[in-house]
Amino acid sequence: MRNYELVCIIQTDLDELAFTGVLDRVKNWVTESGGSVDKVDIWGKRKMAYQIKKQREGNYVLWNLSLDPKATSGLEQNIRYTETVLRHMLTLVG
Repeated sequence: MRNYELVCIIQTDLDELAFTGVLDRVKNWVTESGGSVDKVDIWGKRKMAYQIKKQREGNYVLWNLSLDPKATSGLEQNIRYTETVLRHMLTLVG
């Protein structure tokens, strides 16, 4: 198990239920692959430097994860095909 940070930019036009649904979906993908979510930090709505899918703002969320390195590609693939996630970045910590 290694420690990772996952930052996602989620669409701002989602209601509260849909936003928490995206967060729960990512948590489920991590736990299903044998990892754990150590911390979720919601940064809130922020203006982006450039438009992504005709959007100027996004909800930023930071996850601290413990995950097997072999499971990272599956997690990133699931996030990539989620339409409400505009961008994501998974980085190894330490």
